[in-house]
Amino acid sequence: MKTVVVSEYGKCRVKDLDPSPVDLAVVESGELAKRIRLRWLRDGTLEIEAGSHVGVVNLDCVSVRVQPKLAGSELGVLEMLDYAAGLRSLRELPLLRRLGAGLSLRDLVCLLLTRECDRLLRHGLRRDYLRREEALPALRGRLLVERQVTRRFGMLDRLECRYDERSGDILDNRLCAAALHVAARTAQDADVRAAARRLAADFSGVCTAGGFDARSAVERLTYHRANEHYRNAHRWARMLLDGAAFTDRHTKSGRTTHAFMVDMNTLFEDFVTRLLRDAFSGTSVVVRAQETLPGAIRGESGHSYTEIRPDVQLVRGRRLCPVDAKYKLYADKQVSTSDLFQSFAYAQAGSSSGEPPHAFIVYASEGGMPPKTVGLHRADGTVAARVTYQAVDIPKVLREETAREAWFGEARRLMASE
Repeated sequence: MKTVVVSEYGKCRVKDLDPSPVDLAVVESGELAKRIRLRWLRDGTLEIEAGSHVGVVNLDCVSVRVQPKLAGSELGVLEMLDYAAGLRSLRELPLLRRLGAGLSLRDLVCLLLTRECDRLLRHGLRRDYLRREEALPALRGRLLVERQVTRRFGMLDRLECRYDERSGDILDNRLCAAALHVAARTAQDADVRAAARRLAADFSGVCTAGGFDARSAVERLTYHRANEHYRNAHRWARMLLDGAAFTDRHTKSGRTTHAFMVDMNTLFEDFVTRLLRDAFSGTSVVVRAQETLPGAIRGESGHSYTEIRPDVQLVRGRRLCPVDAKYKLYADKQVSTSDLFQSFAYAQAGSSSGEPPHAFIVYASEGGMPPKTVGLHRADGTVAARVTYQAVDIPKVLREETAREAWFGEARRLMASE
């Protein structure tokens, strides 16, 4: 299959393709419109326009791979997911960087899944007691008297029994097995696909994967001392099965189009939220995420007209500073007017004292940039509100402890200047 690589927010055209009826139907249905724009032209050319979603879309005649720009790489996206969720599940990062070089986002998830499942197999798959009810030639467990009388009255060749049996056919293993079967079918890298097939066969000897509803299973899963070591494998399995590895805010998995894409806008919001929580840990500043500023916009009757909800609020005593996370490259250009207006409104709505209100914009940057502040001035020249925008170099902050601590220090300094 031909593979086309395009950067996020990039555009390109691919000529000389032979789309199948399924390919034409997928594009015409608009199923992927919110994640990537695909359009077939009359001569078989595919017009591609990527947005904020990164990942891969596999059609019958071509594979479209949208690469991240500001996150550094596909593995960087997974590191962001890992950090935003408050986990540290990406072990052996140097090895993963070497093994994952050139892999698509979905193949990277398949690779991580196979490594975690291989660890589980070497550790020994968990078994638990399952309740069984069936007719047996000899009594086992408890005799179901009512069922025996109604179903097998006068017959003693088989007895209706209820018993508990220790088995590996449990949710913990079935979730991994179902994801391994998907990886074995969909991974494009030959080595990853072969590893998934081998592990899927090993898991099939212990549990069944057919007729498995991943979303229902996740709702029933609970973690405790006996199955805590399954948590990382389950996260990659869930991401592969239904796009719910961390939260549905981040990923959407197209079941009919074999699309696997991550929304970088919402991921960046959660990434910045985690950064701020780590930066102000142990201080008097409280970090609140996705909370509404009540009564900020009201109608003539005094009732709430609409809501204002900053991405993050930094609260210290009665002082509140809204923070807006923007996955935009503002290092080489000015902050857009609409984003400035939005932040000025957040600052005014969050203000409850005589000091000029202040709001922050945190944006993604490919390098270190000093914070910049702009002010909203009244006609008499006094400051009505201020907005400071601060950069975050995602790959550097993720992989260098000193860079992360420096960013934390700058964030605390800016808050202390309030």
